[in-house]
Amino acid sequence: MRELDERFLRRALQLAERARGHTHPNPLVGAVLVREGRVVGEGYHPRAGEAHAEVYALRQAGEEAQGATLYVSLEPCNHFGRTPPCSLALLQAGVARVVAAARDPNPLAQGGLERLRAGGVEVEAGLLEAEAQGQNEVFFHVQKKGRPFVLLKAALTLDGKVAAVSGDARYVSSEESRRVAQAYRQWLPVVMVGVGTILKDDPWLTVREPDFRPFPLMLEPPPLRDPVKVILDTEGRTPPTARIFQKGPRGEPARVYVLVGKGAPKDRLRALEEAGARVVELPREGGRVSLEGALHLLLEEGLDGILLEGGPRLAGAFWERGLVDKLALFVAPKVLGEGRGFLEGFALERMAEAKRLRLVRKEWLGEDLWLEAYPEG
Repeated sequence: MRELDERFLRRALQLAERARGHTHPNPLVGAVLVREGRVVGEGYHPRAGEAHAEVYALRQAGEEAQGATLYVSLEPCNHFGRTPPCSLALLQAGVARVVAAARDPNPLAQGGLERLRAGGVEVEAGLLEAEAQGQNEVFFHVQKKGRPFVLLKAALTLDGKVAAVSGDARYVSSEESRRVAQAYRQWLPVVMVGVGTILKDDPWLTVREPDFRPFPLMLEPPPLRDPVKVILDTEGRTPPTARIFQKGPRGEPARVYVLVGKGAPKDRLRALEEAGARVVELPREGGRVSLEGALHLLLEEGLDGILLEGGPRLAGAFWERGLVDKLALFVAPKVLGEGRGFLEGFALERMAEAKRLRLVRKEWLGEDLWLEAYPEG
């Protein structure tokens, strides 16, 4: 029985991946209905506001849901939000057993398994729990810490430089590494850079040809979409002609936030708004836009995950404040000597004070070394 449970539950996790990048601030969820060893219904949650995975599986199964077992990657919800509770729908359909990989950490939605058990349904939770929580690490992080998840991505040389003395950074890493990095833009709803990156590189910050190997449960790629582009720009120096305002590779209108410090020149702000930006004035802290204020604003907007792409001063400021939750690093076999460091402005006096990382990925991408790690403590 356990082997079958694991097989069908893994299928639910794979189904959930079809919507990666589209459900925020909701979690990814997949569901499989099985009756007498045969799949009778499948579904996944495609985006916030639409039906949940369990509902799609029930619709596909029809009357065959009666007496079936539901395998679902996250505990069925138990509240009336934009959609009715899935726990109630499962009871009404006569589902006999529910196997959930992970319990829902959201206090507003949890309790579905208890309602099902009280209704006579056999329930089980915890099988493949680590995989389920990893799949939705942004969702679990937000429920625990109450702020957006921040992934710091950087390409650096063997001597820890992200750019030459001139600021030139094209390209530190290989094309293969850059395609993997594109997958992070698909995953997280926001890509964030400082105005220095806009002025120096004039990037597009779009999703073009991602390599989805960061997500091993993904069997088929989700529909591609560009992230919301967030620029931290204390004085409103972003040019209204910058590439970030142009349509993406699939013709999507650009979604751009320019976060400025209070008192930034009004004429610049008007020009940015005319270019299509949403301009928000935030308090200043240490001569720059408050990072905590920016994170609070984005979470209020339902933007719960941030891919922090630089530059090095912004990366250093986030790191110094303990606001980086995960790192994705691409280390190229190059040496620059003098140049711009990875975390500018962050310095410690003694090696014993160095921040340790918990390494969770070490993989070669051609000649580049791809690392994923979490700060310890």
